[in-house]
Amino acid sequence: MKKYYLLFLLIASIGNSQNLNDYKYAMVPSKFNFLKEENMYNLNTLTKLFMQKYGFETYLSNETAPDDFINNNCNKVYVDVIPNNTIFSTKVKVVLKDCKGTILFTSEEGTSKDKEYKVAYNMALRMAFDNFSILKTHKYQPLQKSLGMIEEPAPVKVNIEKVVVTSEDVKVYTSKVDNSSLLVQPITNGFQIIDSETKVIYKIFNTSTKDFYIATKETIQGVFFSRNNEWFFEYYQDNKFFSEKVKVKF
Repeated sequence: MKKYYLLFLLIASIGNSQNLNDYKYAMVPSKFNFLKEENMYNLNTLTKLFMQKYGFETYLSNETAPDDFINNNCNKVYVDVIPNNTIFSTKVKVVLKDCKGTILFTSEEGTSKDKEYKVAYNMALRMAFDNFSILKTHKYQPLQKSLGMIEEPAPVKVNIEKVVVTSEDVKVYTSKVDNSSLLVQPITNGFQIIDSETKVIYKIFNTSTKDFYIATKETIQGVFFSRNNEWFFEYYQDNKFFSEKVKVKF
């Protein structure tokens, strides 16, 4: 019975490792929720260094990052540190999540009994990463799909009406964007909408909700969704809410 149990753990470990190998990047918040300041006790930088050590191209949330990192929310793991302190010890776990907020892996708990928080948190975090065995097997392996399996998409005519709602909600400004000949193409985890010169207008990525996508338009991040059989791209920019009505069929 014990042999079967060990075999099950081995198979599960191999499967989980392969899943983790799908991720090239890691995102570390510039401030953990349980701390008052950005990079307090140097924990965020230390977390970034550990993720880099284990083969992830890692950025803090307030750092400049490459387009591939910014434009695809689902090609990265999101790293968090969770405390579980007691009166006598400092304890933390490292948690890895995907773009939908689903927990992928959780480390064993790192512990320190040092009375000084800066020392204790650093020691506990190092212990948590040292015991996070799944990270030690990480090796990025990009998914490769045969281009012959993807059919050539048919041209789709798209008319975009842009609506800008001011924070005062007093005026509504409208403008039309001329994109009379756009193509919809499948990509990993979603679609991209391009013009006749193959310039990407939108990238939209699947979520757990039907007809609701995480989306990007150049450097702008927002959501792309269907409401009353109409499609919208909505986002915030300069503290203003933008809504683009997009007439498109998939």
